[in-house]
Amino acid sequence: MNSPAAAMAFWRCTLLVVSAAAFMPAAMAAPAGTAVAPAAATGPKVLRYAFRVAETGFDPAQVIDLYSRIVLASVFEAPLEFEFLAQPARLRPSTAASMPEASADHRTFTVRIRPGIHFADDPAFGGRPRELTAEDYVYSIKRHYDPRWKSPQLYVLENAKILGLAALRTQALEGKQPFDYDREVEGLRTLDRYTFQIRLADPAPRFLYNLADASFTGAVAREVVERYGDAIMEHPVGTGPYRLVRWQRSARMVLERNEAYRDRRYDEQPPEGDARLAAIAAQLRGRRLPMIDRIELSIIEENQPRWLSFLDGGMDLLEELPAEYAPLAIPNNQLAPHLHRRGITMHRYPRADAALSYFNMEHPLVGGHAPAQVALRRAISLAVDVPTEIRVARGGQAVPAQGPIAPLTWGHDPAYKSEMGDHDRARAKALLDLYGYRDVDGDGWREQPDGRPMAIDYASQPDQQSRQLAELWQKNMRAVGIRVNFRTAKWPENLKAARAGQLTMWGVGWGATQPDGDTFLALGYGGNKGSANLARFDLPAFNALYELQRTLPDGPERAAAMGQARDLLVAYMPYKIHLHRIFTDLAQPWLIGYHRNIFVRDFWKYVDVDPALQAEARR
Repeated sequence: MNSPAAAMAFWRCTLLVVSAAAFMPAAMAAPAGTAVAPAAATGPKVLRYAFRVAETGFDPAQVIDLYSRIVLASVFEAPLEFEFLAQPARLRPSTAASMPEASADHRTFTVRIRPGIHFADDPAFGGRPRELTAEDYVYSIKRHYDPRWKSPQLYVLENAKILGLAALRTQALEGKQPFDYDREVEGLRTLDRYTFQIRLADPAPRFLYNLADASFTGAVAREVVERYGDAIMEHPVGTGPYRLVRWQRSARMVLERNEAYRDRRYDEQPPEGDARLAAIAAQLRGRRLPMIDRIELSIIEENQPRWLSFLDGGMDLLEELPAEYAPLAIPNNQLAPHLHRRGITMHRYPRADAALSYFNMEHPLVGGHAPAQVALRRAISLAVDVPTEIRVARGGQAVPAQGPIAPLTWGHDPAYKSEMGDHDRARAKALLDLYGYRDVDGDGWREQPDGRPMAIDYASQPDQQSRQLAELWQKNMRAVGIRVNFRTAKWPENLKAARAGQLTMWGVGWGATQPDGDTFLALGYGGNKGSANLARFDLPAFNALYELQRTLPDGPERAAAMGQARDLLVAYMPYKIHLHRIFTDLAQPWLIGYHRNIFVRDFWKYVDVDPALQAEARR
């Protein structure tokens, strides 16, 4: 099953991806969060909710973490975007005047920007309105190549092989001269004030997806970067619907409506046959975007205070219901009656993501391609009890993974079965015994084949779910005689260490920003070491398959190459792919039009609040 449409149909059937109203009799379905028109506002409309992991900053050229990118997507704009209600995912122009012109060989893309779009006001512009131009996109893409910014997403553009930019970067790295933003290169240039062109060395049939990610290719004004320099992470200035007005690092962010945002109206097209989305579209059609004046974001890492804050009405939205509260809030995956009576709605949907643990392939114990090293990773993978993890630590809100490519992306095969999805302690022990990982001294713990002590360091975080997962890891590894030590740090600190190759193992999530499985195969590509490829896996056979599938149009030939690459990741096991998550979000009755499209991070501009209901609940 290789099309996003087919994958969506499969998940709808098997995971009951339905709205709260679908779980209820018709007479109970009224409080669906879309049926009540908002009352006249007496003050700014405010949306409050919490991230469960801290952000790192707000510069498209410097961040890769999910939560920073969510904020960026509302401040900056890429030329394209995904339609909010469309199923399957569908691109449309954002700041572009029309869909880009693509050459027949998928090597040249010409993009025309709509005139009259302006950046938010900022002192960098000297008090004058600043219009968005094609040069802003050329400059913003070049910034990823500038060694000064250490872009963690550079690998995406390097893989695309934009002509001339790698050479420009090499000159800067060699210290011959600073990165030259003014030099025109063959692969990235403006044709006129509103038109720019990208030329690639190899075909890239899906390159346009990159131009729909505002947190990656969003337009940054050169004046802003030059004014704030190394502090640019604190001063995001874009053309999007919101601007950042307050940032207390790892604690609180406040965004307010960008008064310079152009006149955009709600005009979303729901999929045929979806009554809930049709009702949302009908109610909000024609409304000016954004509808909410202010977004207040908190960082609440522990699940209990996040859950209680939502129940008390302090939060308008609970994104990703904590697993331990699923039995209380959604018993049998149905909204609990006590929440329904309050008008709260649930929104349950699969994520195009993978929860995984990576092995540092350059580490002398868990890395390497020798048979004994591969056997150790395979044994560890077999010892991991994913069904218990899903039941205990994930509250049943996930399905076991068989491979790296997640549902809802092109290349996912729901019929695929592999060792990645097995839990078999007997096989794990047999592999360890066969390759010499035995308990030589009788203390209950295995030694390395050469007799040296063996202990594996696993990075973790101090939040409750991470502690639960660490306990399960400890139990699983103890059952096969492997000692594990846990190194706890804040998530941003672990990310920095992981990118530098300093961690032995770490468990993270990896989510798709586009409906294509390349996102997950990129985890194993040797050219991505230190960015997407935290495992630092580098296998020539895999690299060749990855590069091949990247240049092929969607079809049987590409599917075959992706399947072979997937099988190599399973065989060498640089990653233990645990599961694919299912999210359940809960929304207060005054949040209007709430919906989640997993490829649209900036959902804020598409929702509204009823301030009268909101104020009444908080009195």
